[in-house]
Amino acid sequence: MFTPPLRPKEHQPKLWEGLKHDRLQVVSTDHCPFCFADQQILGKDDFTKIPNGGPGIENRLQLIYHHGVNSGQLSLSRFVEITSTAPARIFGMYPRKGEIAPGSDADLVVWDPEARHTISAQTHHMRVDYSMFEGFEVRGNARTVISRGEVIVDRGRFLGKAGRGRYLRRATRGGAWK
Repeated sequence: MFTPPLRPKEHQPKLWEGLKHDRLQVVSTDHCPFCFADQQILGKDDFTKIPNGGPGIENRLQLIYHHGVNSGQLSLSRFVEITSTAPARIFGMYPRKGEIAPGSDADLVVWDPEARHTISAQTHHMRVDYSMFEGFEVRGNARTVISRGEVIVDRGRFLGKAGRGRYLRRATRGGAWK
């Protein structure tokens, strides 16, 4: 159970068109990695007790690239815009985030457009015991992830260190990050 719910297949063309033509600016997830065995099962006899949300953030870029860029629904530039630049602007973090420029955080993803990956709870990095996309095969995946100039993922291996995250204060509405 998650919000908003998945849309029916017949809505997909309009959603892709909205993304392509900037009527929709981002694709987000209702990422809530509740484990099925411990937490989702709470609603077994009463659905109102099911914690709302599902795990999906790890696969968001893979799925958008696979269904958007590979199918011709989105250009590579638009993929970058809706997954990086637009969210940074909306959340008041641009140009610190969402931009490759002097003074920005040097967060980069080296993308391999030909990498094949099968989505599975057995191989994902999220601390959750299931995947909504279990068994789905995608073409296109991150090869290397650099955060603030440091390689934290290389060829699927997490190299980051616990606690290296940093809280970022958002700019005020209409303001720019300084």
